[in-house]
Amino acid sequence: MARYTGPTTKIARKFGEPIYGPDKYFEKKNYPPGVHGLMKKRRKVSEYGMQLLEKQKAKYTYGLLERQFLNLFKQAARSKGITGEILLQLLESRLDNVVFRLGIAPSRPAARQLVSHKHITVNGKVVNIPSYRLRPGDIVGVRERSKSLEAITESLQSNRHTKYSWLEWDGTKMEGKFMNVPERSEIPENIKEQLIVELYSK
Repeated sequence: MARYTGPTTKIARKFGEPIYGPDKYFEKKNYPPGVHGLMKKRRKVSEYGMQLLEKQKAKYTYGLLERQFLNLFKQAARSKGITGEILLQLLESRLDNVVFRLGIAPSRPAARQLVSHKHITVNGKVVNIPSYRLRPGDIVGVRERSKSLEAITESLQSNRHTKYSWLEWDGTKMEGKFMNVPERSEIPENIKEQLIVELYSK
């Protein structure tokens, strides 16, 4: 299955929350999509259904395919600590996610595109792998010849992104530092990671 590129509002309505950020269309129709959308609210979802929905929500939020997500989960399961929290920390450490968090791109899909098109550097070297895992101390910047790119300057000027404690941004150099892996309490995404762990543990 290819990566989803359809209407984001439709997916947000499926999960009952604006997982892609502020969405005026979602606010108008905050019920499941489809002809029987309003009726679906009354259905009782099974335990498995809730777990599956939570996994799908995490996948769509971070823009991963099934195999990528499963591989990350396996990596989290092999690590010491709470599997669900480590999974979210691995997702937050992805280069495309950090580019989005720093405000260089207005969304994760846009951040993924900037990385793929070689507009982003890590420690001074161009990296075009969106899934590249950052480590504490890594410097994420905009490539010199891409600093005047309209998509980047507009995103930075809009200043729509909250400042995160694990990231440090230098506007003059157009680069940010990945200070440390965030704690679960610092990650703002509304994801019940324990349900995902339960799903994969079956």
